[in-house]
Amino acid sequence: MKKLQNKVALITGGSSGIGFGVALSLLNEGVHVVITSRDEARAKEAAKELQKLSSTSAKVIGVEADVRRYESQQKAVEHVLSQFGQLDIVIANAGLGHFASIEDLTPQQWQETIDTNLSGVFYSIKSSVEALKKSEGYFISISSLAGTNFFAGGSAYNASKFGVTGFTQSVMLDLREHNIKVSTIMPGSVATHFNNHEPSASDAWKIQSEDIGDLVVSLLKLNERTLPSKIEVRPTMPASK
Repeated sequence: MKKLQNKVALITGGSSGIGFGVALSLLNEGVHVVITSRDEARAKEAAKELQKLSSTSAKVIGVEADVRRYESQQKAVEHVLSQFGQLDIVIANAGLGHFASIEDLTPQQWQETIDTNLSGVFYSIKSSVEALKKSEGYFISISSLAGTNFFAGGSAYNASKFGVTGFTQSVMLDLREHNIKVSTIMPGSVATHFNNHEPSASDAWKIQSEDIGDLVVSLLKLNERTLPSKIEVRPTMPASK
């Protein structure tokens, strides 16, 4: 995909954070983008903001979709195809985190984490695989360093992200024969609103959402013969003590 102009991307959870940063990077390369959120108003507002920030005339559309429901994700893909006639790039980014000791973690928190972070990635590729076959496209999941490094209080989140990493690597092997490239990006600390965090100047040491956007663009432009299938990304320097 050395030439990205007029390609079409679908980004789940694209109304904020990493998804928003990736969307802007793709728009600036001339990629048409559809972002999703469970909140339709939020998706449309983010799309307006992205259009203002974009340096190209590429289109961006915000739609309501819930990655926890296969039928909802299918409708999102159908919307992309009805608007643009093709789907070249899927970024499975939607995610959340519940962090608590196993003594305090509720069954509802466990289920929501798995449904969103892991099943949501499955639904994203399952609903788009036929379109990606036609375009010989690219599927990227956003996992986490928590998908290889476990920590106390992270049982649900660790389980979901370990699952995303393993799932995406297996899908990569499944889809190579169709000339679909599959990667998972595993970021460390990113300056976003994740888990009710409010980004500030003190987050300057962290990865920024636009950095992940730049990485996605680099992956898409890489020579087709080469596939970085699993990419760990961390801040260059740790937080100051």
